[in-house]
Amino acid sequence: MRLMKSSARWTVLGLALIAAVGCAKSKPAEQPADATPPAMVAFKVVGMELGTSIDEQKRISAPATTFKPADVIYVSVATDGTSPGATMGAKWTYGADGQLVNEMTEPVAPTGPANTEFHISKPDGFPAGKYRVEVTLDGASVGTKEFEIH
Repeated sequence: MRLMKSSARWTVLGLALIAAVGCAKSKPAEQPADATPPAMVAFKVVGMELGTSIDEQKRISAPATTFKPADVIYVSVATDGTSPGATMGAKWTYGADGQLVNEMTEPVAPTGPANTEFHISKPDGFPAGKYRVEVTLDGASVGTKEFEIH
């Protein structure tokens, strides 16, 4: 009888322990004090290319550095990183004196690799000569490409 009482106590204690563990609320895992959120990758220009056409991802599909007077001329600017908001620009100039052909800006807010395109055209044709496009990011120059029209 004494053995039975002892077994019953241990059974009751075991059940109580199981019930207590089962009813305990689980706490979310705490992060170490030195844990930091994932770092944002700095937004930067990683490449520029000129051409006569672009694909659906705004990449150059027909690269070129010489153009015909009536061609549409594209510059595709490849970027990487993230930015909640930036402004990319393209300044197209002609000749040694840098005569302004066109200047444009485009707001961008990328979250990874992306391409931005700018283009110029003139239905009656650009004059033959040397040209240049300068790309800017938030007003600061990030690269130039020179090209010719024949």
